Amino acid sequence: MNYPKVFIIILNYNGKNILKNTLESVYKINYPNYQVVVVDNASTDGSFEEARLLFGKFNFIKNNYNAGFAAGNNVAIKWSLEKMADYIFLLNNDAIIEKDTLLTLINEAKKDSDVGILSPIIYKESEKKIWFSGGRINWLKMRNEHVNNIKKTQYITGCAMLIKKEVFKKIGLLDEKFFLYYEDADFSLRATRNKFKLKIVPSAKVFHLERSSENLNKIYYLVFSGILFFRKNSNYPMRAYIEIYLMIRKIKNKYDILAGKNKERALLVKKAYDDAGWGFN
Repeated sequence: MNYPKVFIIILNYNGKNILKNTLESVYKINYPNYQVVVVDNASTDGSFEEARLLFGKFNFIKNNYNAGFAAGNNVAIKWSLEKMADYIFLLNNDAIIEKDTLLTLINEAKKDSDVGILSPIIYKESEKKIWFSGGRINWLKMRNEHVNNIKKTQYITGCAMLIKKEVFKKIGLLDEKFFLYYEDADFSLRATRNKFKLKIVPSAKVFHLERSSENLNKIYYLVFSGILFFRKNSNYPMRAYIEIYLMIRKIKNKYDILAGKNKERALLVKKAYDDAGWGFN
């Protein structure tokens, strides 16, 4: 049987308490033709050094600064494609993959040459709660939403994303304008606009042990990257709607600041709006 070469890319940033578990699960994969690339965004907690010591057979790349999700992964994607990868599998450093998931995904990918990006069902800590089994791009509310609709997914999350090499040849790498969030939706949308299909594979499983705490850094990039995504990918009539919608959101956010309602959060949202600028400049 022919087993295409798969490069599993795991981006790490200060994953001291989570990266080891991810790498242990990857080490147990039963697929016979894969390599692992751990790319680190200048972690300061020793997680990269620990991983290199414990998993010496894997490949390790250290960036000199925190390049963000898209640029950080792109370093490893380019390296893997130069090593003749047939598939790239992006996996979060807080995700646990079951041993047969990669084989299941590859078998599904072989069935349809038009499928460019595949995803397993992604659960939370147990199979009782699904974290991702399909996504919808909500243009009116300017947000991406996880929905349980495997047949009509509009994007694949970067938490666990299997990508054929042909997709990169056709549309390029992840857009590095997205430091954090929405780069996966942007990549998925570019792929579908170039006639590639997206597919959710129910029999493939990954568990996402997401850190639940809401931090201000996350809020900023959700807002900033969301504005960037919807401006980039909408036509002119929708762009006009987006700017009106943003004006309304800015007014509400200004009220929250004046009223002292979640003021620290509201000030950070204001910074994201200000940094994004006016959409028709």
